[in-house]
Amino acid sequence: MPYARVNGTMLYYREAGEGHLALFIHGFPLDHSMWLDQLAGLAHVRRCVAVDLRGFGRSDPVVEPALSMEMLADDVAELIEALGSNQADVVGLSMGGYVALALWELRPALVRTLTLADTRAAADGPEARQKRQATIDLVLDQGRGVLAAEAIRSLLAPGPSAPVQARVRSMVEGTRYETIVAALQGMRDRVDRTHLLPTISVPTLVVGGEQDAGSPPAQMRALAQAIPGARTVIVPGAGHLCPLERPAEVNEALIELFEGRKVVWWKPEP
Repeated sequence: MPYARVNGTMLYYREAGEGHLALFIHGFPLDHSMWLDQLAGLAHVRRCVAVDLRGFGRSDPVVEPALSMEMLADDVAELIEALGSNQADVVGLSMGGYVALALWELRPALVRTLTLADTRAAADGPEARQKRQATIDLVLDQGRGVLAAEAIRSLLAPGPSAPVQARVRSMVEGTRYETIVAALQGMRDRVDRTHLLPTISVPTLVVGGEQDAGSPPAQMRALAQAIPGARTVIVPGAGHLCPLERPAEVNEALIELFEGRKVVWWKPEP
């Protein structure tokens, strides 16, 4: 199995394809398997690598009480170099977007292109911070099943397919309790990086789900407007996990970013 030792821990990753490196960073409380459709659909244009962040999936258990976005970004930077690359097309969703922005702040030279999906640059406000703590208390009291049920309800567009629900439930229920706690505390305490957006000088794609209540389309468009030259793609019929819910549309947008060419999304009616 592919593992890399970085910063004193072993990170698991899955890869497909060859050529320039594209690194996919999952959201919370998920793992690399949220990107399986991207590995399958983009292997002809990139060496696609989906990582399990520290403590998640098949990576080593976490011992830190909190997983800061800076720590996770430093792991990602070391992984890019361990994979023999000096740059990557960095794709981050939700918490993965927080990590991608921290990477831009800490090691911008490693970023060839940037994709921010269903995420935000702002820090948590008081209400969001309280909700993170309430989630910690709820999971420790009632178990991961309640978190999985909430993820299916809130992260997916209405009427998700059974396979999509099954993959989300597997990821959430497979996440260690100590990782859930440490990641929630790290997200709760993350710094505001809104000021970084105008400094992003690489080709950037901002992707959002049309029915994402947590990161609604207006918020994603505002995020893109703050980044010079960024393109916004709002995926019809998708919620917060658009790469999993509508992989074909997301893959086409990523190909356009990676290859610098226009992809025809919708064929006209005959």
